[in-house]
Amino acid sequence: MLCSGRAFRSILIFCSLTIFANAQGDDPSLDNTMRPVIRGRTAAVSSMKAEATEAARRILQAGGNAFDAAVAGQAALALTDFPMNGVGSDAEILIYNASEKKVYSINAEPRAPKLATIDWYKKNNGGKLPDSDGLLAGGIPGVVDAWYIILDRWGTMSFEQVLQPAIDLAEKGFPLSERLSGLIAESQEKISKYPSTVRIYLPDGKPPKAGAIFRNPDLARTLKKLIEAENASKAQGRHEALKAARDRFYKGDIARELARFSEADGGLFRYEDFAAYTAKVEEPVSIEYRGYQVYKNPSATQGPAELFALNILEGYDLKSFGHNSPDFIHTSVEALKLAMADREKFLGDADFIKIPYDRLLSKEYARERRKLIDPQKASLELRPGEASTRAAQPQVNLNGNASHDGDTSYMAVVDQARNMVSFEPSLHEIMGTGVVMGDTGIIFNCRGDYYSLTPGEANSLEPGKRPRSTLQSTLVMKNGRPYAILGSPGGDDQIARTMQTLINLVDFGMNIQQAIEAPRWSSSSFPASYFPHTMYPGVMSVEARIPEATRQALIARGHKLRVQGPWILGSNGGIVLDSKTGVLSAGADPRVEAYAWAW
Repeated sequence: MLCSGRAFRSILIFCSLTIFANAQGDDPSLDNTMRPVIRGRTAAVSSMKAEATEAARRILQAGGNAFDAAVAGQAALALTDFPMNGVGSDAEILIYNASEKKVYSINAEPRAPKLATIDWYKKNNGGKLPDSDGLLAGGIPGVVDAWYIILDRWGTMSFEQVLQPAIDLAEKGFPLSERLSGLIAESQEKISKYPSTVRIYLPDGKPPKAGAIFRNPDLARTLKKLIEAENASKAQGRHEALKAARDRFYKGDIARELARFSEADGGLFRYEDFAAYTAKVEEPVSIEYRGYQVYKNPSATQGPAELFALNILEGYDLKSFGHNSPDFIHTSVEALKLAMADREKFLGDADFIKIPYDRLLSKEYARERRKLIDPQKASLELRPGEASTRAAQPQVNLNGNASHDGDTSYMAVVDQARNMVSFEPSLHEIMGTGVVMGDTGIIFNCRGDYYSLTPGEANSLEPGKRPRSTLQSTLVMKNGRPYAILGSPGGDDQIARTMQTLINLVDFGMNIQQAIEAPRWSSSSFPASYFPHTMYPGVMSVEARIPEATRQALIARGHKLRVQGPWILGSNGGIVLDSKTGVLSAGADPRVEAYAWAW
């Protein structure tokens, strides 16, 4: 029987209290934070929504492990953080299996349909990639296959057990927050084009108010179909039962309905694309940074660029610069620019291109790249390195409008055995394509606008190829033991956010909550992943809590500064493990509705 949530609710109330003493301060190392660190010794969860954290908690306290809890939590997150992720999401996931003492990566990025070619877009879409609001941009959801892989390889529970919290939320509903109500209103023009979407998200022809009960009974029925397939195959064993649920989504009646709707409404996906889809278990890539082993997803993701930047920054005594000092921010931004230039040139789907990781992740290559940083002058060019002679030089577009921010969600889980799951699912943009697929209750991610239409580039469009996603998880080991899992929504900004959080932990000795809440910066001085991939040379943003003197010093070095709200560049989550005491410390970002829990 699942445990009572009374103790958990009291933790949530405590977690949401605001400590005003430091709200206006510039020193992130002060003891007071907007939210407390949530500590325990048995298990911990951090996610972008309280209901998802609660779903994962229920599974853990019912005897499930971190893998069971992560699937349950993300399924609940699909309901309660629906503008940012869903059952139609793609995902990048990092896993630590304690019994094997091994880190795995799961690549659940979509694959381009067979009909999607550069020539097709030249002939039928004016030589442009699709806008995000429509099925041309849609990507086959990877999270359902990721659920299957996680449960089958490492979990202990059934789909029936782990999907029940999400089904309860979909059927019984939950009250909308001001944020969710506002995001529906913000997306009204986009989603009002599609009757299937209006029926669920604009039930009275207008956005529901905060406090209104939101339900998605169509999605509940879809999830129940997975359970029906599982139960029908139980006699064949757990593996076959889980596979039957997975196959009903990708090869059964659900896939046929998704394909039918896609073809009828102008999408390029056909049943064969769904039937051929699989997520992939891969070997992660990693570097050592100041004695910590930092892991990232290796393929169809920008994640390794954080490793490129950390390798460059390891050559500086960042602590001596002072946290968020002009020297610290300038050096960090310049390292990020070099890393993102290499992202543009070298990173993509490793099934289609060879990524020269031996060179890109080497300390020697980082030393060469470090020499390009002028300590007193911001760079304005895209400067990829020469890690391989076979990679095409990326084109730079200075025209058009493309955001470097984005819309994603996050779930982190650690259990008593110290299994860890860092799960980053996304619809890519608010409400994804905006299209609910028939009567399934599912909105697809719109990752199809991430490709390049320039033949030969690392991320150029090809049928069956996965786009280079901005999704990326972080998993950190120290002395062979689990140390931390971190993640952040935010499009191209994700790397800057998780990198700053990690540096706050490692270089400045902050606790997880301080590391998350510290004032942030971001850069737009590299091509955006969004079409038309616009680069804004020298442009960077800082939260208003960065002192005025620091801002002026950055401007003097040539940075084109945009000052944002004091708590705007956000939404991190993470868990830190102390191997000596056994204490788990979970943090959640007050910039959004994230919540942490531990016991």
